[in-house]
Amino acid sequence: MSEKLYIQAISETLSEELQRDEKVFMVGESLQGGSFGHTAGLVDVFGPERIMDTPLAETGVVGAGIGAALCGYRPIVDLMFADFMYVAGDEIFLKASQWRFMHGGKVQMPLTIMAAVGGGLMLANEHSQVPISQIMHKPGIKCVMPSTPYDVKGLLKSAIRENNPVFFFYHKALMMSSGEVPDEEYLIPLGLADVKREGTDVTVVAGGMMLHHSLAAAEALKDKVSLEIIDPRSYEPLDLDTILKSVEKTGRVLIVDEDTERCGFAGELGFQIMDKAFDSLDAPIKRVCSPNYPIPGGYLEAHYLPNPEKVAKAVMELMGK
Repeated sequence: MSEKLYIQAISETLSEELQRDEKVFMVGESLQGGSFGHTAGLVDVFGPERIMDTPLAETGVVGAGIGAALCGYRPIVDLMFADFMYVAGDEIFLKASQWRFMHGGKVQMPLTIMAAVGGGLMLANEHSQVPISQIMHKPGIKCVMPSTPYDVKGLLKSAIRENNPVFFFYHKALMMSSGEVPDEEYLIPLGLADVKREGTDVTVVAGGMMLHHSLAAAEALKDKVSLEIIDPRSYEPLDLDTILKSVEKTGRVLIVDEDTERCGFAGELGFQIMDKAFDSLDAPIKRVCSPNYPIPGGYLEAHYLPNPEKVAKAVMELMGK
């Protein structure tokens, strides 16, 4: 095991997959310099024919990835910010997601779309969203978001080798976080959640930066409440079985999601838990999400986003304290 930064795990995985399979290439915005540094230096090793820097033209970038995937390549499209995916909405939601279905399963779509998500850097609404719920709403697209360097490497390798379109969201506020990563190759199957902390009183489901906020809240409350914290890692497919097993043990559920509360992942997961594990619940399911309001820029952002204090407060309310 080696200690690595989140950003290092992304860069190393990209390099390893480019070396492993000559059909893998990257196309996207600011790749040769790298807005976040995760692709810096790749063009020097693999050349501009495999690390293709593009103009700010998401429709063309995703369209090129779709066409290449249909021709047998394994393109990795990097949109820089996830918020920019809406520009390529037709290509993503009506083409990439449905092509295999519309052709009776006779074609494959090995397309990986990478994009940075999340607030915390005061970049305002067009550069800070976490649009997981929109991806989940459209059948045919898989979606993952790693919270640790270990998960980065295992999930990104699986995404690149997957024969269906996968969104790989990396959280920009976690890029300089660190963690242990095995030296040998490994993959994390899509659709497998991870229990990051075992507990007995409350099941907390949280991913990305929200996982770290929840772990901080668990540490602050450790003398009062025992939290079991589950990182979904994969949102489509979703490992509901791991979550339900925890709910049967704790009887209480808190879902922490950085997206807005209305029509978000937290609401969908909460309903699925209620539908399949109602008799296990000892209290109503609670959510900690961002309010139904555009993400403000500047110092107001800190009041808008979920944080450890908000998580801890919701936990105590669940416990009736």
